[in-house]
Amino acid sequence: MTLKQQLTQDMKAAMKGGDKDALGVIRLMLAAIKQREVDERIELDDAAVLAVLEKMVKQRRDSVSQYEAASREDLAQVERDEIVVIERYLPEKLGEAEILAEIEAAKAESGAAGPNDIGKLMGVLKPRLAGKADMGVVSRLVKQSLSN
Repeated sequence: MTLKQQLTQDMKAAMKGGDKDALGVIRLMLAAIKQREVDERIELDDAAVLAVLEKMVKQRRDSVSQYEAASREDLAQVERDEIVVIERYLPEKLGEAEILAEIEAAKAESGAAGPNDIGKLMGVLKPRLAGKADMGVVSRLVKQSLSN
């Protein structure tokens, strides 16, 4: 079952179960997926759907920080609740040790040795770690690894 099919099934279950909060967030996710499909005139696979969901989580985290800065805890909590629902559909995040192991494997594979090879190494890592790790953390660890 694809991720889109899972979302559709969960939307139906939320309708039947009366879970209005989850239903609203699932509808937002499906709408974002559909919008990207229409814009690009393609059918999204699971990796592309995960990218859409990751972007939604990032947007909500940005909103939370802005709401907290404006002392609007009520709105920040709504965004946090939405993040919880979206993250149900994202794979488990890798820990720092697992990311470092992937970086070392990619360094051996690509021959990256110095700071000039950051782009080459990130090019190898991005498809492997998409959805599994925060790419900001990966980038920081790659820079540390190549500067040593």
